[in-house]
Amino acid sequence: QVQLVESGGGLVQAGGSLRLSCAASGRTFSNYAMGWFRQAPGKEREFAAAITWSGSNTYYADSVKGRFTISRDNAKNTVYLQMNSLKPEDTAVYYCAADTGGRTSSSPTMYPYWGQGTQVTVSS
Repeated sequence: QVQLVESGGGLVQAGGSLRLSCAASGRTFSNYAMGWFRQAPGKEREFAAAITWSGSNTYYADSVKGRFTISRDNAKNTVYLQMNSLKPEDTAVYYCAADTGGRTSSSPTMYPYWGQGTQVTVSS
């Protein structure tokens, strides 16, 4: 079983930055593909970023490309999402997700394991 715990959310003004962290359980974290998704009130969960098991490849939604950076530290079983130049439309609950089979995807249905989410609120 894989457990994921997000942290680092909060309230920030537009133009500011936050770094989200997602700590994962499991001895084979280095084999997991990881993703970050977000869900705003009244909207469907949407893809933000993903990273391969090695960290050598990263993928981003167009809406965050150039502003967000996903990274991972396999020694710490942790994946990060650095968010810069935040906008009010980035306000959402942010979730990390894991696929133990190492498959990156922008589809939430491809990730069997999810954290409980962390709230990010960007004020204008």
